[in-house]
Amino acid sequence: MQSEVMFAGFGGQGILLAGKILAHAAMQAGYEVAWIPSYGPEMRGGTAYCTVVISDRPIGSPIIRNPQHLVAMNRPSLEKFAPAVKPGGVVLINSSLIPIDANRKDVDELKVPATDIADALGSVKAANIVALAAFVARSQIVDFDLFRECVKEEFAAKEKFIPLNMSAIEAGRKAAQK
Repeated sequence: MQSEVMFAGFGGQGILLAGKILAHAAMQAGYEVAWIPSYGPEMRGGTAYCTVVISDRPIGSPIIRNPQHLVAMNRPSLEKFAPAVKPGGVVLINSSLIPIDANRKDVDELKVPATDIADALGSVKAANIVALAAFVARSQIVDFDLFRECVKEEFAAKEKFIPLNMSAIEAGRKAAQK
């Protein structure tokens, strides 16, 4: 089994962190993992994306042209990467910022207003966790409880952010069930 996930959006949306957390959860589950970040030279607002490859055997190449799944946090990312997603994959669309569909009938399209949900919870900075939780809940790529524990570990040095992120996880899980 091998799964590839592309996370894409603007710099500052926590794209790389979302990929890192998924990679961490997959490693904790005993999988082979590759996490490859990519971002433009801008500090905030430029394009940022990363790929996470999860496999039950050694990974031959971490370079992925056609990911199985996509988490798109902005419209340019959806337009650029959705056509390359393999049939049968999950395409998560941050519908707070993306007013269009993926135009794919052969994927599981999941629209989640991640930014709006995070804002209602108290900080738009948690939109990446809302989206990641919805993606994990829908794709079942890793165990959800293990994923939750990895988010806690990621924010252990900044304990004041743990309650917000736990709320974001539950909100994302609920949004994936609609």
